[in-house]
Amino acid sequence: MTEEHELNCLGMKCPRPIIEIAKLARKVPGGTIFKVTADDLAFESDVQAWVENTDATLLDLTACGREIVARIRLKEK
Repeated sequence: MTEEHELNCLGMKCPRPIIEIAKLARKVPGGTIFKVTADDLAFESDVQAWVENTDATLLDLTACGREIVARIRLKEK
């Protein structure tokens, strides 16, 4: 079964949400899915760039009000 994690980055400003994603990605096995919630205006474009650079998969990206939620699957190691 694939591990799933949640990462709350509400209130964090760029580039901290991406730094937190990268820190978590180093600690968990490949294939792990995590849900990241952020409210930084740059988060949407930053997370898209991060998944492209790491070969992770952006499963979905949704915005509701000021909150943006990204679900990411890490590349298998």
